[in-house]
Amino acid sequence: MRRIHIKGDVLCTLILVVLLCILLFAYQNLIPIWRTMCIEHGTSNTRALLGSAKERSHPSQALDVPHYNQKSKLHAQTESMQQNESKYPKTRSKLNKKDLKRKATRTKAPPVPTLPQFDFKDYLRRKDQRQFKMLIDQPKKCTGPNGAPYLLIAIKSMAVDFDKRQVVRHTWGREGVAKNGINIMTVFLLGVPQNVTELPQWDRLLAYESSIFKDILLWDFKDTFFNLTLKETHFLQWVNTSCSKAKFIFKGDADVYVNIENVLEMLEDKQTNEDFFVGDIIVHARPIRRRNSKYYVPEFIYGQGIYPSYAGGGGYVMSGHTALRLHMACKEVELFPIDDVFLGMCLLRIGVKLIHHVGFRTFGIDRPPAAPYLEVFDPCFYRELILVHSLTVPQIWLMWNLLHDPSVRCHISRGSTILPFQWGKEASTKDKIKDIDYAYGLPVFVTH
Repeated sequence: MRRIHIKGDVLCTLILVVLLCILLFAYQNLIPIWRTMCIEHGTSNTRALLGSAKERSHPSQALDVPHYNQKSKLHAQTESMQQNESKYPKTRSKLNKKDLKRKATRTKAPPVPTLPQFDFKDYLRRKDQRQFKMLIDQPKKCTGPNGAPYLLIAIKSMAVDFDKRQVVRHTWGREGVAKNGINIMTVFLLGVPQNVTELPQWDRLLAYESSIFKDILLWDFKDTFFNLTLKETHFLQWVNTSCSKAKFIFKGDADVYVNIENVLEMLEDKQTNEDFFVGDIIVHARPIRRRNSKYYVPEFIYGQGIYPSYAGGGGYVMSGHTALRLHMACKEVELFPIDDVFLGMCLLRIGVKLIHHVGFRTFGIDRPPAAPYLEVFDPCFYRELILVHSLTVPQIWLMWNLLHDPSVRCHISRGSTILPFQWGKEASTKDKIKDIDYAYGLPVFVTH
């Protein structure tokens, strides 16, 4: 047999050609599959490294990352697959729509864990604990140079809601002396944050805020939805001990807009030494038994079928005389986790008549079905209402400035007359604007 001798340079050339063919085969067949697997099964470590690299290269954008969701993930997968198909035709038959759908289903993000349900049994064990230490007090709030307030504004708030407190302080809830020497004062009612990591050094921040504005009342209980009843009882106790001479009290949420001028007009003919309680009164309300509801109450907590009449928690007005009586009644009524209903139970116990006023819109202003294109966020809707609930901070600030802008004018639908914006009794009776709220069949603009 004859032997074949191959020179070294020819052998090297053959080896390089073979390696080149292998690399070309891998590039055309294995690389696309590997990239697809990376899209499907990209590890959290890789994402973390990519995120860190982005933060190092663009530190100003580190906090501006959009929220990750399943739709954006599926869109990114589809886009990457389409690019791969256009670059590598051989993989097109492998990656059809069914494969994409199956892979998207297989790589679906795990569901967000739901919050645990409220432990009502633990609530029953702890509900007799009614007294909590006061961490921040304002003992001289109602004994200043102007004396006891004619109107005390009390706002339920949370530690993280500094922006909401600020817009109240600078708009409708500002303190001072109004016309005819009426003294107005404001306090904010807070508990200990449930999640202290949400606002680091919250205690120092609240102490500093209190030293500047002198309007923070803080108690040592968790600031949760079902602890709002404790906020109610402790506020009434504070009124009894530190502000017992307040003539009238407005109590509400921080996300409301209130026409304080209209509140004062409503109180002009009211006696300070008599019971008075007015708001958006809810009657014949039934306990909610759906477990997924925020207001769910099981039967072993409240076995009756109907709640007593109560005022919507967005806000209400009462006399100081009624507040002092409520303080005593709350000591006798068993605590209930929903503060609005609990206060209704206390009012029922002392026999106070609840007055319903259509100017309190604790459920906001709905767009009437008969006029779906009507713009409800309009100063002409708000000018003679007392309270509108569920507004954002910019909306409260904007409405305050619109209602105090003398250039804002409202039109009457029955004619072309344009009236200047006026407050309360500055407008004559014949100039009062009236209209119909088709959603409720009640006047939108209320004449006091």
